[in-house]
This record gives sequence, structure tokens and C-alpha cells, in this order.
Amino acid sequence: MRKIFLTLLQFIQNKKMDKQITTVILDLDGTLVQSHKNIYEATIHSLNKLNVDYALPEEEFYKKIGHHFEDIFKDFGIIVNDFEKFIKIYKSVYFDYIDSSLLYPGVEKVLYEIKERKFNISLLTTKAQDQADRIIEHFHLSKYFDYIMGRRPGIPHKPAPDMLLKICDDLNSSPHQAIMVGDTELDILCGKNAGSITCGVTYGYRSKKEIENLKPDFVINSFEEISKIL
Repeated sequence: MRKIFLTLLQFIQNKKMDKQITTVILDLDGTLVQSHKNIYEATIHSLNKLNVDYALPEEEFYKKIGHHFEDIFKDFGIIVNDFEKFIKIYKSVYFDYIDSSLLYPGVEKVLYEIKERKFNISLLTTKAQDQADRIIEHFHLSKYFDYIMGRRPGIPHKPAPDMLLKICDDLNSSPHQAIMVGDTELDILCGKNAGSITCGVTYGYRSKKEIENLKPDFVINSFEEISKIL
């Protein structure tokens, strides 16, 4: 009987340890950075440069942020014949509009606190790797991140779990002990697909109802609230 009790106790302890968060994985746009105006302006500039016909209502566009441009253009019926050239132009002009982007309140303060508490901190974004690196450097946040994962050739992007799993593998962390924090369905589904804990934010580019309907493990209304979860 005692042996059974000890085995049960060990099982409970292991389950608690398995759920202990060691790695915080953060989306970029709509989670750390309020960048919708920046993205829209660079997109319009690039489409105009290519003489592409388009109808791209600003408010409707904001609801698509987080998705890859190919999917966004498909949803709006925009035909871009040379997509690689669009991306090249977009990346070249993005930082011309960077003053339209702002960190959400409390971001640097909370990142500092999380770092002090010895959590692994990673970025996970659908932006290209070089662009993600440059944005983090622009906002002077590089010192807080152990890993920056942008879109890379050959690795399926969110909502596929591959990028998140690579982060955990490279950081020697279990996906079950990672929390994926983001403002879109792509972030929540990516975390769920990887078997990670999920946290949806309501201050980004999806409504609170949309986030709650995804049933993440946690829902927060400001970036500062992450500290309460950890």
C-alpha cells in the first residue's frame, strides 16, 4: 500500500514539474509591438511601386496581421505577379515607416523582470529572420532574448508547431514547459499543436471574443499581466 502511495505521489510531482513554465515564447506584432500602421504603410508603398491594382481597406487589413502576405493578398483578391520582388521592396522600405511602430506599455519592464527570474525568452514571428532581428535591435530588446525565431526557408510557419519545437529543442527545453504568448489564432494554434501552454492577448489585432473562442490556457488584457501567470 505504501509503495502504491509513493508511486502516486511521484506521479503527481512529475506532472507538476511537467507543467512548470521554463520558456516564454512571444509573438512580435500585436504582442510586443503595436506595428499595424507601419505594416500597412510599407505594404501600400510596395504595391504602388509594383503598379499592382488593389483594394485594401485599412481596418480590414489590420484584422489579417499575423498571416503571411500571400494569404492576405489571396483573401483580398490582390494579384501580385512577382511576390519575391514585393517582399524585397517591402523589407527595404519597412524601416522608413518604423516611427509608426511603438512598444506596448510595460514591455521592456516585464522582459527585464522575466529575464531576472531566469526564464528562457524567445521571439516567434512570421516575419523573415533578418527583419525580426533588426526590429528587436531597433527597440533595444536584444539583451532580453535567448532566441529569435523568424521565418526561415524549409521550416513551416505558424500555426504549424515546427518553429516552436525548434526553439525548445535548441534551448534544451520541453514544449510542455513553454508558454506561447500571442494575439492571433496562429499563435494559439501553434502552441496547442506543439503541446505547449498558451496565452492569448486581447490588446492586439484580434478581438477579445475571437481570442477567448480559441480557448487558450490564459487570456490577458495587457502585457504586464504575464508576470502574474509566471
